[in-house]
Amino acid sequence: MKQISKRARVLTGGAALVALGAGAFGAVSANAAAPAAAPAAVVKADAKNKNTTTSTHLTIDAATKAAQAALDAAEKENQRVSVAVVDRNGNTIVTLRGDGAGPQSYESAEKKAYTAVSWNAPTTELVKRLEQAPNLKDIPGTLFLGGGAPVTSKNAPIAGIGVAGAPSGDLDQKFAQAGVAALAK
Repeated sequence: MKQISKRARVLTGGAALVALGAGAFGAVSANAAAPAAAPAAVVKADAKNKNTTTSTHLTIDAATKAAQAALDAAEKENQRVSVAVVDRNGNTIVTLRGDGAGPQSYESAEKKAYTAVSWNAPTTELVKRLEQAPNLKDIPGTLFLGGGAPVTSKNAPIAGIGVAGAPSGDLDQKFAQAGVAALAK
């Protein structure tokens, strides 16, 4: 039997490795292109067996009406504010930044609205609770300053209105209440 040169053995071995690698790559590629497993059966919730609940939310039109009423009340007193309306879950529905409102007022209004709906109480009342529980102010996303008012339906909170930018929390609170009052009309 004839001995193959070292060079021929290296080339033959290299070609064999390339062929094996190509075959392995093809197998992996074929598996990647295989159709995904069929999705699991869809489970349907049935209201008859009390698996669901219904909640009340403000429409975008109602939220905008309330925000505009709060902004209008502030403008009548020459105050430059921002107004935010959040839903029951604290998600922002609408925010209006009045002409000349400070850059911090936008976020502050959202936090005041979130705080009011979270505790179903005006933030001016919640400020008083800080005396007994000062750590409340450390809860993320909250702001315990006057200017947040809850919106309720059947005594349950469904939204919050926050106003920020006036020189006092009492003025911000007054404008937030004007937003709530607009929803009763």
